[in-house]
Amino acid sequence: MRGQAVILPEYHAGSIVNLMASLIAARGGEPSPYAPLPALDPSRLHGATNLVLLVVDGLGYDYLTTVGAGGALHHHLKDKITTVFPATTVTAITTFLTGMAPQQHALTGWFMHFKEVGGVTAVLPFTPRHGGPPLAKSGVDPAALFGHVPVFDRMNVRTYAVLPKRIVDSEFNVAHSGRAERRSYRSLKRFFKTIAEISCVGDHPKYVYAYWSELDAIAHESGIASRKAAAHFAEFDAAFGAFVKTMAGSDSLIVVTGDHGFIDSAPDQLIELDRHPALAETLMLPLCGDRRVAYCYVHPAKRGQFEQYVRAELSDYAILMKSAALIDQEYFGLGPPHPRLSERIGDYTLLMKGHYAIKDWVPGERKYSHIGLHGSVSREEMYVPLVVAEA
Repeated sequence: MRGQAVILPEYHAGSIVNLMASLIAARGGEPSPYAPLPALDPSRLHGATNLVLLVVDGLGYDYLTTVGAGGALHHHLKDKITTVFPATTVTAITTFLTGMAPQQHALTGWFMHFKEVGGVTAVLPFTPRHGGPPLAKSGVDPAALFGHVPVFDRMNVRTYAVLPKRIVDSEFNVAHSGRAERRSYRSLKRFFKTIAEISCVGDHPKYVYAYWSELDAIAHESGIASRKAAAHFAEFDAAFGAFVKTMAGSDSLIVVTGDHGFIDSAPDQLIELDRHPALAETLMLPLCGDRRVAYCYVHPAKRGQFEQYVRAELSDYAILMKSAALIDQEYFGLGPPHPRLSERIGDYTLLMKGHYAIKDWVPGERKYSHIGLHGSVSREEMYVPLVVAEA
């Protein structure tokens, strides 16, 4: 990667999967096939009345330790861990909501080819890639399609999910919330107030999952290096500091992390497939995954043509891998893979180098631009913080 280090998830003892193993064990769940995080011994967490996991979408370790240096979150920073592969919201959030690595939960990117429904789907909104109503309106049961056991159903305590109002009842969140009580919010103030209200009701053990999405949204639109992102982060950081003080004496342990970090990509670093017709004609399906990690479904008779073109024209911008090798080399996790994992990652995968991205467009799809991107294997995208505050 032109001297840029490739960072892979540390599934053995240093990733968000191991973080979830610690939290599940601390709340009486069945042991995870993944080891607990050494920095968060479940025996230490077990005694807290309120165990809160706060996920800040898009919060990378490098961002916290530079832009956030000296702030409240930085003050409580305990360690650096990795997210999962790919370093993207669909895949990492599913890990937070199931406790499983992508190797087992098999949700591998924003756009996925589900053979079961015969098309490419945008997973979080649960809509066809080209747009339109959610698949549930056509009779597709998201819980049955995903086939996951929510982490909330693996714990022996009361559980809660605090989510933005606009997505609290989305097909994806309903399918993954299990018996958790879902609470919604519309503002930063209400976000922290809702967590505090849940934590202060009764002295019975609880687990609270709380998700904040705004940093990610701003970074995509304006860039993670933008003043707008920095201003929002400063506001969030100050609110977190006030929240910890508010929670004093509540017997709470608050864990904060991110689902991925970010890089910023310039318009001239976007490779659009319609400018590479010789490559596009080798594909049987639109590109799947994300702009930084693209899964390619290649016609069997054109695999040689595909490989030759990528090596000749795109080798400065992307690493070409056979998708099966990603499973073999434990990019997605450890142990036996989900039975559908291999069919959900295509024949080849393009891991984008540097700050490059790749994109195609399908008929009916709304065109949009993103400055901030994530998904690949740079340290900025892969490392997330482990913040631990006791109150």
